[in-house]
Formats: sequence, C-alpha cells, structure tokens
Amino acid sequence: MRATQSPRWRRCKTGLGAALSALLIACAGPQPQETSTTAEPTIEITPGMKELNMPPSAFDAEFRVAEAALARREWMVAETTLAPLSEEPLGTNDKALWDYLEARIAHMRGEEDRALSLLNQAASPGVHPAITYRVYNFRRHLLDLQRDHLNSAQLGAQLIAIAPSADQPALKRSVWHDLMRVKATDIEQAAAASTETEWRGWLALAAIANQDPTHIASELPQWQSTYPAHPAGSPLPGGLQYLQGTPAAPSQVALMLPLSGRLAPAGKAVRDGYLASYFTARKGNAAPYEVRIIDSNRYATISEAYQAAVTGGAGMVVGPLSKNAVAELALSPSRPVPVLALNQMDGALPPGDSALIQFALAPEDEAAQIAEVAFGDAARRALLLRPAGAWGDKMEQALRERWQTLGGSFSSAIAYTGQDDYSASIKNGLGIASSEARRRQIRDMLAEPVEFTPRRREDVDAIFLLARNAAEARSLKPLLAFHYAGALPVYATSSVYHGSPDERDRDLNGLNLVELPWLLGSSPALQAGLADGGNNAYPRLNALGVDAYLLQSRFLQLQAGPDLLIRGNTGLLSLNPQLQIERELVPAEFDRGRVTPR
Repeated sequence: MRATQSPRWRRCKTGLGAALSALLIACAGPQPQETSTTAEPTIEITPGMKELNMPPSAFDAEFRVAEAALARREWMVAETTLAPLSEEPLGTNDKALWDYLEARIAHMRGEEDRALSLLNQAASPGVHPAITYRVYNFRRHLLDLQRDHLNSAQLGAQLIAIAPSADQPALKRSVWHDLMRVKATDIEQAAAASTETEWRGWLALAAIANQDPTHIASELPQWQSTYPAHPAGSPLPGGLQYLQGTPAAPSQVALMLPLSGRLAPAGKAVRDGYLASYFTARKGNAAPYEVRIIDSNRYATISEAYQAAVTGGAGMVVGPLSKNAVAELALSPSRPVPVLALNQMDGALPPGDSALIQFALAPEDEAAQIAEVAFGDAARRALLLRPAGAWGDKMEQALRERWQTLGGSFSSAIAYTGQDDYSASIKNGLGIASSEARRRQIRDMLAEPVEFTPRRREDVDAIFLLARNAAEARSLKPLLAFHYAGALPVYATSSVYHGSPDERDRDLNGLNLVELPWLLGSSPALQAGLADGGNNAYPRLNALGVDAYLLQSRFLQLQAGPDLLIRGNTGLLSLNPQLQIERELVPAEFDRGRVTPR
C-alpha cells in the first residue's frame, strides 16, 4: 500500500542542498552540540593534553626532547635521549613517563609486545593524571591497531571522566566507533558480564544501533529513560538523534539502474540486493514507501532518467551506477531531490540543488586499510608490488599515503607490466638480482666456480601485493616463495578473491586481505534468498544493493557527518567531507583455499 508522504520529509526535500550542511539545516530539527573534526584521540598526542599540566620533573628537558623527536618519528634520537635516565633513581611520575615514551619508541620499531608491557608498568597507582591520560590514550591506539576494539572502547569510556574538554567530543566519537566495530554477539556477551552501569549503557546503545531505523526510533526513549545522565546521551552518538520520533521517509524512492545494455548484469545484481532488503523490511512494516524501478539506459541521458523519476513522484533517487553517469548527474543544473549514487566521480563534487551522496566499492579504501592491518601486525618496512598503469598508480597512492602516515616505510616499490615480467620484478624488488650480480662479480674475479645461494634483502618485513584479480595473485604469490620471501606476510585487497570458493586459491594460502562482510557470511537470510532465486552470481554487487537500501533508510542519519559509522554488508560505512561513503572491510586470510575472518 502506498504510504502518505510525511510533512517532515517534504520540508527536507526542499531544503537539501548540494552539501551535507544543507541537510543539517533543513532536516534536523534541534541541532546537536558542535563536535570537533579532529582525529579520534587514539593517537600519541591529543589536542586536549595541553590542558593537563604535567608534574614538575628534574628531567623535564630530556622528556621534552624525546617527545619532540617522537613527534618527528625520530625514535633513535628519542632513544638516545632517554637512555641515560635508565640509570637514574626515577620517582613514580618520572618512571611512568619514561615507560610511556619507551613504549612509543618500541611501537615505532614494531615491538608491540614490549610497548604494551611498558604501558602496563606506566599505569601504576599514584601516577599523575596527566601522565595516566597519555598512557591510556596510547594504549587505546595500540588496542585499535590490534583490532581489540571492545577493550579499546571500554578504556575510552573510562577516560571520558578525566578527559580535557577539548578531547571530549572526539573521545566519545572514538568510543562509539570502536563499539560499531565489535560483533553484535560480543556486545551482548560483554553486556551480560558487566556490572558497571555506565559501560552497560554504552553496550545497550550499541545493541540498539545495530537494528533497523524503526526499531532504533522505538527503543531510544527507553534507553534515555534508563540512562538519563549517560555521557552518550547528549547528543546521541553516530547521528542516532536523527532517527528519533517517526523516521522520515519519502512516499516513493526511485531505483535508477542500467537494466539493459552492457551494464545490465551489474545493474540487475544491485537491484536484486536492494529489493531483497526492501521486501524483508516490508514484512516487518519498516519500509512504508513504494520503490519505482527505472532502467536508466532507456533514456538518452542520465539527467533525463533522473527528471523522469522526480516527475513520477520520487522523493529520493538511488543510482546511477556508472562513474560517467554519476559525473553527468552531478553537473545537472537541476537536482531537486537527494541522490544516493552508486559510484563516485573523479574530482570534486560541484554545487547542486540537493545532496548527492556517492557510494562506491572503491578499491582505494581497501588499499589504505591493508596498510592499517599490516602496521597493526607490527610490520614497518614493506615491499610494494603493483601493476603498471592508472589503476596501479591510484592504488599505490592510497596505500602509500596511509602507510607513511602510520609510520611505515617502503624498502622498494615495483610496478610490473605483465605476466612475462612477474619473476623479474619480484627478483628486483627483493634484491635477488643484485645478489646474483655480486656472485657473478666474485666468480669473474676469482676465475672459478663459486658456491652460492641467492639472498633476498633483509630490510623488508611485509609485502603489499596490489594484484588486479585472482589470476594475477595466483601467479605472483608462489613466485614470492620461490624467490626466498615465503616467510614474509603478504597483504592484498579483495580484488584477489573472485567471490566464491575455488581450488586454485590454495596457491594463495596464508595471504592476508580485507573482504566484504557479505562474502564472510553476513546477513545469511538475505544471501539464502538471493541464492534460491539464482540471483547471486555477482555477490559484491548484491551487497552494494543491500547497503544502498541501508543507507537510503538511514539517509537523515548522514547528518552526523564524522560521527557516523554504520555496520553494513560492504563494510563499516562512514561519510567523508566530500560526501563520499567510505568502507572499512574485515581483515581476512586464505586458509586451505578459502577466505576466513582473521
């Protein structure tokens, strides 16, 4: 049955601007307190630390020099500065600060166990709060890198009570993001085991947030009544306040996809995923609107297809699918209703009449994330292997930026041109070719045979393999072992996995990757329904459609901006300042030819 269009949504339709700031003004009602856009305070130094006066110390000069060196990532300078203090009879505060700085040095060197041990020593009773705050923030940083998000969230929740005002918004955001990264079953178990009222409040709110918008709206008042003075209550984290009351929805949503022509298989896979979610929600009375399906290829331009959707009564458009179509629609002079585009254009989004959110399965997101996974595994010096060309250039840039920001370095970066170039590229990257050249030089100098075993370079502790597809990865991975690098951990994006079990993937055993939750078993009921209908040949595009429905149903929640983090089937979904949805995938590995979560 066709639902009546809510007055609130009609107001939103006319007020949605080209940027998300227009959404904030037109649709929000009461606004939350302004939140900081600084990085989450799971880093070495937070903005609010200057508000906490450090205790006096006879070694203040040494500590300042060491901290400045660490800020420049010059850990050897810091180590040299702190070394003489190990012979001094340090008091409680000085010893705690020394342990904290030594922990940061150990972390930069990739000695994670030692770093955690030093932090445990630094967190002794009687330590000054300013030092304790530094210690616990850095401990959270290490816990997050090791993907222990539940303990990081709990520690962050405890820190809120002593955090400086400048750190409060970002700290609350980071606690919430940690909880959104924890599996729902682990949230339930932690809540059952906890006796701390405030921590149970965080866990209860996280459990609510994993439900559909209708259930969220109905359960939030009870949570607020149970925890009236909770630090997460004002404002609610993650944009949950925008789902309070009766969630606004258009009477009609247009699903605008290519259902004929070259892109028809892709368009139909997205459509099937979207409709699977839509009809499931309809059964639970959680989707009170019509969906109109539009074949965008039946129109001369994507702008004409969009105008047909608007003329037909759509209050929101989901699509188009191709990069070129998104770019064309972004340049359209008239865009009166919001758009959730299922790709992203190159370059900046131009101004328009209403919001255009770009949601793509962008491989650059994954390249940046494998840098985080490798760094969390204590890798610091990497070899990069990637294909020559525009795709490889783009992937390397995303990986390089994140890896170097974390503190990693590249021993070598090699761009291969094709299969004939695989072995030679790996030999060059690992220094095998140089080793063989030295052997020939010695042999020629001695004028007699030389017993020799080639050796790879020793300044590599991880390999990034940015292969374009599974076949490429299957050819390259065994060559790494052949060239004496079989013991090094290898990291790749989801492009190396076709999406279904394949015996040939045994060649990829041990390879680390990041993968969509959908391909690791999320939403089993939806997946079973698609499989029963024979509509699961393109699982990643099915997942894109499922999450397109999820984001559309939570569109008003996007007003949360940097606070937003939604658990989806293509990953954890967040929104960047360019109005692009970014995805955080699940770390996984190949085991006996199958991809399993780590």
